[in-house]
Amino acid sequence: MKRICQALLAAILLAVASAAYLAYDRAMAPFSPPSLTDYPIQGIDVSHHQGPIDWKALATQPNVRFAIMKATEGGDHRDTRFAENWQAAKDAGIVRGAYHFFTFCRPGRDQAQNVLATVPSGPGTLPLAIDLEFTGNCGKVLTREELSAELQAFFAELNGAYPGKPIFYLDQPFLDQYLRGHEEMFPAHHLWLRSIAEEPSAGDCSRWSIWQFADTGSIAGIQGPVDLNALCPNDPDLTGLFRAAAQASR
Repeated sequence: MKRICQALLAAILLAVASAAYLAYDRAMAPFSPPSLTDYPIQGIDVSHHQGPIDWKALATQPNVRFAIMKATEGGDHRDTRFAENWQAAKDAGIVRGAYHFFTFCRPGRDQAQNVLATVPSGPGTLPLAIDLEFTGNCGKVLTREELSAELQAFFAELNGAYPGKPIFYLDQPFLDQYLRGHEEMFPAHHLWLRSIAEEPSAGDCSRWSIWQFADTGSIAGIQGPVDLNALCPNDPDLTGLFRAAAQASR
Protein backbone atom coordinates (compact mmCIF):
# COMPACT_ATOMS: atom_id res chain seq x y z
CA MET A 1 0.00 0.00 0.00
CA LYS A 2 2.85 2.36 0.86
CA ARG A 3 4.41 1.80 -2.56
CA ILE A 4 1.07 2.44 -4.25
CA CYS A 5 0.64 5.73 -2.37
CA GLN A 6 4.17 6.77 -3.24
CA ALA A 7 3.58 5.97 -6.91
CA LEU A 8 0.28 7.87 -6.87
CA LEU A 9 1.94 10.88 -5.24
CA ALA A 10 4.74 10.79 -7.81
CA ALA A 11 2.19 10.69 -10.63
CA ILE A 12 0.32 13.68 -9.17
CA LEU A 13 3.55 15.66 -8.77
CA LEU A 14 4.54 14.83 -12.34
CA ALA A 15 1.16 15.96 -13.63
CA VAL A 16 1.38 19.22 -11.68
CA ALA A 17 4.92 19.82 -12.91
CA SER A 18 3.90 19.13 -16.49
CA ALA A 19 0.96 21.53 -16.25
CA ALA A 20 3.19 24.21 -14.75
CA TYR A 21 5.75 23.72 -17.52
CA LEU A 22 3.09 24.01 -20.22
CA ALA A 23 1.70 27.17 -18.61
CA TYR A 24 5.20 28.64 -18.39
CA ASP A 25 5.90 27.66 -21.98
CA ARG A 26 2.75 29.42 -23.15
CA ALA A 27 3.59 32.50 -21.11
CA MET A 28 7.09 32.63 -22.55
CA ALA A 29 5.95 32.02 -26.13
CA PRO A 30 6.92 34.97 -28.34
CA PHE A 31 4.12 37.38 -29.15
CA SER A 32 3.49 38.00 -32.82
CA PRO A 33 2.21 41.55 -33.38
CA PRO A 34 -0.93 41.86 -35.50
CA SER A 35 0.06 41.71 -39.15
CA LEU A 36 -0.64 44.41 -41.69
CA THR A 37 -2.54 41.79 -43.69
CA ASP A 38 -5.03 41.23 -40.87
CA TYR A 39 -4.90 44.79 -39.50
CA PRO A 40 -3.94 47.05 -42.42
CA ILE A 41 -4.48 50.33 -40.50
CA GLN A 42 -2.01 50.63 -37.64
CA GLY A 43 -0.68 53.60 -35.74
CA ILE A 44 0.88 55.01 -32.58
CA ASP A 45 -0.03 57.12 -29.58
CA VAL A 46 2.46 59.61 -28.21
CA SER A 47 3.01 62.34 -25.63
CA HIS A 48 5.91 64.52 -24.47
CA HIS A 49 7.51 61.32 -23.14
CA GLN A 50 8.58 60.47 -26.72
CA GLY A 51 10.57 63.72 -26.95
CA PRO A 52 11.24 65.27 -30.37
CA ILE A 53 9.64 63.20 -33.13
CA ASP A 54 10.73 62.94 -36.77
CA TRP A 55 7.26 62.95 -38.30
CA LYS A 56 8.56 62.75 -41.87
CA ALA A 57 10.37 59.53 -40.98
CA LEU A 58 7.21 58.19 -39.34
CA ALA A 59 5.24 58.94 -42.49
CA THR A 60 7.37 56.41 -44.41
CA GLN A 61 6.45 53.56 -42.04
CA PRO A 62 3.62 51.29 -43.25
CA ASN A 63 2.43 50.75 -39.65
CA VAL A 64 2.05 54.47 -38.87
CA ARG A 65 -1.15 55.40 -40.65
CA PHE A 66 -2.42 57.40 -37.67
CA ALA A 67 -1.14 59.04 -34.48
CA ILE A 68 -3.19 59.84 -31.39
CA MET A 69 -1.37 62.36 -29.21
CA LYS A 70 -1.85 63.49 -25.65
CA ALA A 71 -3.29 66.99 -25.45
CA THR A 72 -4.59 67.53 -21.94
CA GLU A 73 -4.98 66.06 -18.47
CA GLY A 74 -7.41 67.09 -15.77
CA GLY A 75 -8.50 70.71 -15.56
CA ASP A 76 -5.30 72.57 -16.32
CA HIS A 77 -2.44 70.37 -17.56
CA ARG A 78 -1.48 70.58 -21.25
CA ASP A 79 1.08 68.32 -22.87
CA THR A 80 4.16 70.38 -23.66
CA ARG A 81 4.59 68.88 -27.14
CA PHE A 82 0.96 68.70 -28.22
CA ALA A 83 0.88 71.83 -30.41
CA GLU A 84 4.15 70.86 -32.09
CA ASN A 85 3.07 67.25 -32.68
CA TRP A 86 -0.39 68.30 -33.89
CA GLN A 87 0.99 70.51 -36.63
CA ALA A 88 3.89 68.25 -37.59
CA ALA A 89 1.64 65.20 -38.00
CA LYS A 90 -0.59 67.17 -40.37
CA ASP A 91 2.40 68.40 -42.35
CA ALA A 92 3.61 64.80 -42.70
CA GLY A 93 0.21 63.62 -43.94
CA ILE A 94 -0.44 61.34 -40.95
CA VAL A 95 -4.02 61.11 -39.73
CA ARG A 96 -4.09 62.61 -36.25
CA GLY A 97 -6.23 62.50 -33.16
CA ALA A 98 -5.99 63.97 -29.66
CA TYR A 99 -6.61 62.39 -26.29
CA HIS A 100 -7.48 63.75 -22.85
CA PHE A 101 -6.48 61.96 -19.64
CA PHE A 102 -9.61 62.07 -17.49
CA THR A 103 -8.82 62.51 -13.80
CA PHE A 104 -11.18 61.54 -11.00
CA CYS A 105 -10.23 64.60 -8.94
CA ARG A 106 -11.47 67.44 -11.15
CA PRO A 107 -15.04 68.12 -12.28
CA GLY A 108 -15.82 66.98 -15.81
CA ARG A 109 -16.87 70.50 -16.78
CA ASP A 110 -13.44 71.92 -15.86
CA GLN A 111 -11.70 69.20 -17.82
CA ALA A 112 -13.81 69.92 -20.90
CA GLN A 113 -12.84 73.59 -20.75
CA ASN A 114 -9.19 72.56 -20.72
CA VAL A 115 -9.75 70.47 -23.85
CA LEU A 116 -11.64 73.25 -25.64
CA ALA A 117 -8.80 75.69 -24.94
CA THR A 118 -6.16 73.27 -26.27
CA VAL A 119 -7.44 70.97 -29.02
CA PRO A 120 -8.37 72.53 -32.38
CA SER A 121 -11.58 71.37 -34.01
CA GLY A 122 -11.69 70.83 -37.74
CA PRO A 123 -11.87 68.31 -40.58
CA GLY A 124 -9.26 65.65 -41.13
CA THR A 125 -8.97 64.42 -37.55
CA LEU A 126 -10.13 61.39 -35.59
CA PRO A 127 -12.76 61.73 -32.85
CA LEU A 128 -11.57 62.96 -29.46
CA ALA A 129 -10.21 60.14 -27.29
CA ILE A 130 -10.74 60.00 -23.51
CA ASP A 131 -8.13 58.08 -21.48
CA LEU A 132 -9.96 56.30 -18.63
CA GLU A 133 -7.72 54.25 -16.35
CA PHE A 134 -6.57 53.84 -12.76
CA THR A 135 -2.86 53.97 -13.58
CA GLY A 136 -1.50 57.47 -13.07
CA ASN A 137 -4.82 58.76 -11.78
CA CYS A 138 -5.44 60.44 -8.42
CA GLY A 139 -6.26 58.47 -5.30
CA LYS A 140 -9.99 59.07 -5.51
CA VAL A 141 -12.10 56.20 -6.85
CA LEU A 142 -15.49 57.13 -8.28
CA THR A 143 -18.58 54.98 -8.19
CA ARG A 144 -20.04 54.02 -11.54
CA GLU A 145 -22.78 56.60 -11.08
CA GLU A 146 -20.30 59.34 -10.18
CA LEU A 147 -18.10 58.59 -13.19
CA SER A 148 -21.12 58.55 -15.48
CA ALA A 149 -22.28 61.93 -14.15
CA GLU A 150 -18.84 63.54 -14.59
CA LEU A 151 -18.50 62.21 -18.13
CA GLN A 152 -21.97 63.49 -18.98
CA ALA A 153 -20.97 66.92 -17.63
CA PHE A 154 -17.73 66.74 -19.63
CA PHE A 155 -19.51 66.09 -22.92
CA ALA A 156 -22.26 68.58 -22.17
CA GLU A 157 -19.60 71.27 -21.80
CA LEU A 158 -17.93 70.21 -25.08
CA ASN A 159 -21.34 70.72 -26.70
CA GLY A 160 -20.47 68.83 -29.88
CA ALA A 161 -17.27 70.77 -30.58
CA TYR A 162 -15.58 67.54 -31.72
CA PRO A 163 -17.82 65.59 -34.09
CA GLY A 164 -18.34 61.85 -34.04
CA LYS A 165 -18.58 59.39 -31.19
CA PRO A 166 -15.70 59.81 -28.71
CA ILE A 167 -13.10 57.09 -28.29
CA PHE A 168 -12.81 55.62 -24.78
CA TYR A 169 -9.33 54.27 -23.99
CA LEU A 170 -9.62 51.54 -21.33
CA ASP A 171 -7.68 48.66 -19.90
CA GLN A 172 -9.42 45.42 -18.93
CA PRO A 173 -9.80 46.18 -15.17
CA PHE A 174 -11.43 49.56 -15.90
CA LEU A 175 -13.72 48.03 -18.51
CA ASP A 176 -14.80 45.29 -16.10
CA GLN A 177 -15.41 47.64 -13.15
CA TYR A 178 -17.29 50.43 -14.89
CA LEU A 179 -18.59 49.72 -18.38
CA ARG A 180 -19.20 46.02 -18.82
CA GLY A 181 -22.94 45.47 -18.64
CA HIS A 182 -23.59 49.16 -17.96
CA GLU A 183 -22.89 50.75 -21.34
CA GLU A 184 -26.24 52.55 -21.22
CA MET A 185 -24.91 54.77 -18.42
CA PHE A 186 -22.19 56.21 -20.65
CA PRO A 187 -22.18 58.17 -23.92
CA ALA A 188 -22.08 56.17 -27.13
CA HIS A 189 -18.41 55.61 -27.90
CA HIS A 190 -15.75 53.71 -29.79
CA LEU A 191 -13.68 51.38 -27.60
CA TRP A 192 -9.87 51.58 -27.56
CA LEU A 193 -8.59 48.65 -25.49
CA ARG A 194 -5.17 48.27 -23.95
CA SER A 195 -4.20 44.60 -24.09
CA ILE A 196 -0.46 44.20 -24.24
CA ALA A 197 0.86 41.16 -26.11
CA GLU A 198 -2.50 39.42 -26.49
CA GLU A 199 -5.73 40.06 -28.33
CA PRO A 200 -8.34 41.75 -26.09
CA SER A 201 -10.51 39.35 -24.15
CA ALA A 202 -13.61 41.34 -25.10
CA GLY A 203 -13.93 39.02 -28.10
CA ASP A 204 -13.53 39.61 -31.81
CA CYS A 205 -12.80 43.12 -32.98
CA SER A 206 -16.40 43.87 -33.85
CA ARG A 207 -16.62 44.62 -30.09
CA TRP A 208 -13.77 47.15 -30.07
CA SER A 209 -12.34 49.73 -32.48
CA ILE A 210 -8.64 50.16 -31.58
CA TRP A 211 -6.28 47.69 -29.92
CA GLN A 212 -3.18 48.96 -28.14
CA PHE A 213 -1.02 45.86 -28.44
CA ALA A 214 2.42 47.13 -27.35
CA ASP A 215 3.85 49.81 -25.08
CA THR A 216 7.54 49.24 -25.83
CA GLY A 217 7.45 49.41 -29.60
CA SER A 218 10.38 50.59 -31.65
CA ILE A 219 9.93 52.62 -34.81
CA ALA A 220 12.00 54.89 -37.03
CA GLY A 221 11.43 58.53 -36.16
CA ILE A 222 11.11 58.04 -32.41
CA GLN A 223 13.96 57.45 -29.99
CA GLY A 224 12.89 55.06 -27.27
CA PRO A 225 9.71 53.05 -26.75
CA VAL A 226 6.31 53.97 -28.14
CA ASP A 227 2.78 52.56 -27.93
CA LEU A 228 1.58 50.62 -30.99
CA ASN A 229 -2.05 50.24 -32.05
CA ALA A 230 -4.19 48.51 -34.64
CA LEU A 231 -7.55 49.62 -35.99
CA CYS A 232 -10.26 46.98 -36.15
CA PRO A 233 -10.97 46.40 -39.86
CA ASN A 234 -14.53 45.29 -38.98
CA ASP A 235 -15.54 48.67 -37.55
CA PRO A 236 -17.23 50.37 -40.53
CA ASP A 237 -17.87 53.60 -38.62
CA LEU A 238 -14.32 54.34 -37.50
CA THR A 239 -12.66 52.93 -40.63
CA GLY A 240 -14.97 55.17 -42.66
CA LEU A 241 -14.01 58.15 -40.54
CA PHE A 242 -10.38 57.21 -40.99
CA ARG A 243 -10.67 57.19 -44.78
CA ALA A 244 -12.32 60.62 -44.70
CA ALA A 245 -9.61 61.94 -42.36
CA ALA A 246 -6.87 60.46 -44.54
CA GLN A 247 -8.25 62.21 -47.63
CA ALA A 248 -8.61 65.53 -45.76
CA SER A 249 -5.03 65.35 -44.47
CA ARG A 250 -3.53 65.18 -47.98
